Amino acid sequence: MKWVYRIVSGFAALVFAAPIVWMLVVSIKEEGMKIVTVLDWFKPPYSLAVYEQILLDTKLTQWMANSFLVAVFVTVLTVAVAAMAGFAMSKVPYRYRSLMFFVVLAGLLIPGEATIIPLYQVAKDMDLLNSYQGLIIPSLASPVAVIVLKSFFDGVPNDLIESVQMDGGGTWRIFMNIMLPLTRPALASMAILTFIGSWNNFLWPFLSITDDNMFTLPMGIPTLMSQYSEDYVKPMVVNAIASIPIVALFVIFERQIVKGISLSGIKG
Repeated sequence: MKWVYRIVSGFAALVFAAPIVWMLVVSIKEEGMKIVTVLDWFKPPYSLAVYEQILLDTKLTQWMANSFLVAVFVTVLTVAVAAMAGFAMSKVPYRYRSLMFFVVLAGLLIPGEATIIPLYQVAKDMDLLNSYQGLIIPSLASPVAVIVLKSFFDGVPNDLIESVQMDGGGTWRIFMNIMLPLTRPALASMAILTFIGSWNNFLWPFLSITDDNMFTLPMGIPTLMSQYSEDYVKPMVVNAIASIPIVALFVIFERQIVKGISLSGIKG
């Protein structure tokens, strides 16, 4: 049966890899090439001139920098907030702790699109539109991260915490020196998934940003595509350049990404 699994896996990998290979091949073609058959896409000559043109004549690199900056801040702050919230709901005794957990859990039942209008109004009243703060702050609330990290904190024995308390350790010391090191795999998984989610986020930046200097990649790419509607090479170059950081992230942290998906139940 192993050979059947290998054939099926190889076929699935080929199906998913084919668009990427086609994108990379087309991106190095010369503009204005006559295409008659499918094989013509893969025939020389090849050129990197379009890459140079896109990098120099568009704001793609600036949009990539904006996406990276926002994704890094969203990732760090989201994981920090979720870790503290998960720890508080798991190990810190206080009234209505169970109620708070169900309130966070209820956040999973509300689609993000349903909160867009009030979120936009709040951001407008706080003068956060067209700013990095406006891109970062609304993305910090992550019920999934809180619930996943809480489940990991629940698995830490209370005896270990009590021993630290007997030695004079406070809540902050328990959190920093005990809980965080023991839940490092979950933290890494949530960080990677949060980074990818922020990098690919389109709806909120589309609504909150109007200055093209503040665009992130998901916003900027469609504006370039509209300019090159009759050309194949330039759109593929744009997509190839924009895909490099996220593909590199996946290659480096493949195990953590797969583990994070299995932990959180997210399928996309």
